[in-house]
Amino acid sequence: MKLTGIADEAGNPVEVQIRAHQELGWDSIEMRNVEVIGVAKGNLHEIPQDAFDQVVAKLDEAGMGICGFGSVIGNWAHKITDDFQVTLDEVNRAIPRLQRLNTGLIRIMSYALLEDGKENDLPDQMKEERFRRLRVITKLFLDAGVTPVHENCMNYGGMSPLHALELLENVPGLKWVFDTGNPVFAADRSKPRPYPRQDAWEFYQAVKPHIAHVHVKDGTWNDDKQDCDYLMPGEGDGQVERIISDLAGEGYDGYISIEPHVAVVFHDADVGSDRDPEELAREQYDSYVAYGKRMQEIVDRATAATPS
Repeated sequence: MKLTGIADEAGNPVEVQIRAHQELGWDSIEMRNVEVIGVAKGNLHEIPQDAFDQVVAKLDEAGMGICGFGSVIGNWAHKITDDFQVTLDEVNRAIPRLQRLNTGLIRIMSYALLEDGKENDLPDQMKEERFRRLRVITKLFLDAGVTPVHENCMNYGGMSPLHALELLENVPGLKWVFDTGNPVFAADRSKPRPYPRQDAWEFYQAVKPHIAHVHVKDGTWNDDKQDCDYLMPGEGDGQVERIISDLAGEGYDGYISIEPHVAVVFHDADVGSDRDPEELAREQYDSYVAYGKRMQEIVDRATAATPS
């Protein structure tokens, strides 16, 4: 298994992302958001072409590869009721950039949950339309030589292990990126109300045959604030060490990608918003590198304990 990370959690500028991975001794980045200072900032498949070209030039100069795109396709900010052409346009922008970077993997999702405006799930989640769209998306990527991997997150496939398996059954060719930390905060909607939190090991076991990529977050659920307290890997309820050890024993040879959320939370603009920007940037970078080093220790223990 190989280590990488979603490097916008070290910092948005492409130079910062490269520097963090060089310091960790890693040769690739799973890129999500990226900034070319003074030009543009955004998701790798959505930034203007001139900004993308500058990112590619800096990566080439550093000898840094891109092992995957953390795309916005079907993510928690997209509704299943949105025009499907919006998604198709994202796919069509992503494919040539994946090919330019010789990147064979892209993270996708199955659209946000439908709610009644009061944080209650609607009975009809339009699952057949979700399956139909993901079949189209998956075929487009597979035909382009790219593997789409679905993440258990705030989307239909992340509602429970049963929903994940239902999605996989209905979308041939789709693979999974398992996130160790998302079950810590996600409700298990396959069980009666009030929904319990998911169990990371249970979810992992359900999708293990379909895993092509792994994200590592860790934390504990905080009942008082109804949110997750994110921690270093191995310190929370994501069962990180157990899962990494099992992957090592199974001969997993894909990437383990860190997504710390320790200093900032990607989808929560309020986290860190009251901090001095320079101080926050230093903390982001330092915590990302520390997280990567801790993850390296976990992987080293797991591989050392696995018979060769």
